Amino acid sequence: MTRPPLVMIAPAPAQRLPDGRLRLDTKFVEGMRLHRALWDGPLRVILWQGGAVPFGQELAPDELGFDLDLLEPGQEIGAGHLHGAGVVAASADLHQTLHLAPLARAAGARLVYVVEYTLATRLDILRLDPGLGRLRKLRSALWHLRQEQRRRRAFRAADGLQVNGYPAEADYAGLTRDCLLYLDGRMRDGMMATPEDMAARQQQLASGAPLRIVHSGRLEPLKGAQDLIPVAQALRAAGVAFTLDIFGAGSLADGIGRAAAAAGLGDAVRLHAPLPFEEGLVPWLRARADLFLSCHRQADPSCSYLESMGCGLPVVGYDNAMWRRLAAVSGAGWVEPMGRPAALATRIAALAQDRGALIAAGEKALAFARAHDFETEFARRMDHLARIAGAGG
Repeated sequence: MTRPPLVMIAPAPAQRLPDGRLRLDTKFVEGMRLHRALWDGPLRVILWQGGAVPFGQELAPDELGFDLDLLEPGQEIGAGHLHGAGVVAASADLHQTLHLAPLARAAGARLVYVVEYTLATRLDILRLDPGLGRLRKLRSALWHLRQEQRRRRAFRAADGLQVNGYPAEADYAGLTRDCLLYLDGRMRDGMMATPEDMAARQQQLASGAPLRIVHSGRLEPLKGAQDLIPVAQALRAAGVAFTLDIFGAGSLADGIGRAAAAAGLGDAVRLHAPLPFEEGLVPWLRARADLFLSCHRQADPSCSYLESMGCGLPVVGYDNAMWRRLAAVSGAGWVEPMGRPAALATRIAALAQDRGALIAAGEKALAFARAHDFETEFARRMDHLARIAGAGG
């Protein structure tokens, strides 16, 4: 049966180029094409122009595979934008969507919000931003508090909610009549570690070779990248044989390189530019790493957890609300006190002597990631929207 028209309102950056082509985030385009494949009905997306698109691609409108309404910066969504919709899936991480309940009702559409960040995560991002002074942070915090009140009212007025990650579920599930938890990531079933990958890693670990630690992501203070070299220094001081490969770019990249050299870690710590995800990073993680190191201080549902787990890697990370819960339900790694790189190093040093624990956690990591692969999570979300769209008044 054909599904009703779906309108999606997303936070992805977008740019209209002088020749009429569009520059869009690659991950967003890939996700929307899967939405298109899984939604048997009309699909339209609303984005706003503006914002940098560092990991993007240029496409003609007819190459997208979905209809796109590109609004001007600051333009408000009105009733006309929802005309003909059967169900609207709107990002509640955008304050520009929090007024949609009456508009959706007037259009005869069901409204489902999608949310990733909690208030605590938003305030953490603000607190860890080195570019803002104290007064600016205070003003921004008050603004976030006001928007959170609007967000909670919007959830109560909506027909349903999709929450990305455990912290958002804990904060918001009780505000709506129909809540779906999902775990976002880019690992499709065919990208997961193979039995051969796992056997090769087990053989490598059993050989007593140096432990191969990896980190990937934005090298920024809010991601905890400043703790990577202190972890490596503590491992060297403890006499652990290891390598640490760091993939990423950001404001801390140059400082990390200088700190590694100054600490005499040039033989163990290697800094790499970001790799294309599917063609570069995933094969590297599957073949050349034993353990993923996360120094993430936020509680947002970082894709890095599931994506490293899908490569068969266990994770050592800080005690943020997302990783704490994910580690507990998956058995895929270990949780250490927030902001203490020495504790991460102590755990890794113990694992270097207990490689059976690494192997066992890696198997659990892969099993959990397989159960939450890209296709499965997207299909669950589309089925949820279809069910709400078909629900009676």
